[in-house]
Amino acid sequence: MNQPDFQAMSQKELQRYVLSHREDQTAFYAYVDKLNAEANWIEMPPLSSVEDMDNHPEFVSRFRNNS
Repeated sequence: MNQPDFQAMSQKELQRYVLSHREDQTAFYAYVDKLNAEANWIEMPPLSSVEDMDNHPEFVSRFRNNS
């Protein structure tokens, strides 16, 4: 079986592929590499409760926009 071209896939396409082919370690590592290359995450400290989310509106906004 031929491997798909993970480099040509978008982040969302690769995410869907990894979720539907959970045993494919090559795809998983390609996905993690793509996440690191794009570096579009927001860092924040660990939460103590769900209410702590109110202190990080930029995270909540970004999470809602990516759904």
